[in-house]
Amino acid sequence: MEVHGALLNIATYSTFLICLVLKLPQILILTKAKSSKGLSLTGLLLELAGYIVFVTYQWHHNHPISTYIEYPALILQDTILLILLLNYSGSLRQSLAYSVLFVCGWQLLTVQGWIIDMVMSVSTFISASSKFVQLQSLWQSQDSSQVSALSWGMSTYTCLARTFTTLMTTDDKQVLLRICVLTSLNSWVLATIFHYRRGSKKQD
Repeated sequence: MEVHGALLNIATYSTFLICLVLKLPQILILTKAKSSKGLSLTGLLLELAGYIVFVTYQWHHNHPISTYIEYPALILQDTILLILLLNYSGSLRQSLAYSVLFVCGWQLLTVQGWIIDMVMSVSTFISASSKFVQLQSLWQSQDSSQVSALSWGMSTYTCLARTFTTLMTTDDKQVLLRICVLTSLNSWVLATIFHYRRGSKKQD
């Protein structure tokens, strides 16, 4: 039990620390390039929506804060990415509309318990869709130079760590399904990034 407890602490704290800077490599690449090529606005919006649903579900069911402590940091970083994407695509004025939409949506989730349970049931689909949209953006552009492999690699690790921590704490089947699906898709995106990086080097 002591070993399990130590592993649980390592997985929890490493996930939290990584998530504090998980999107930072992508933010730095974006600000340096001032281009959103290869990045998907729709994918980012879906990912942000998935994060908000997930953290609201965990909070509503009084799950240990250690099981979702990193999500406020991820939401903040995704918000910064969203503003940058809108700015470099010339659509910064839309940020206010998105802000109102997300705030109103979050308020709706907290009105009744059955609402968040119902939305959580499709949260996996929402989050998975964000990964597929990002994959589609990479396939179309065939250019991963503006997409951070480090950020996607860290995302893959944190999903694997969260699989372990969830099994050790809440054993929530909806949460486990979501994490397993996202681990697979994060790995797919990461592999796609490296695939186009290798292709670019061969052309050079």
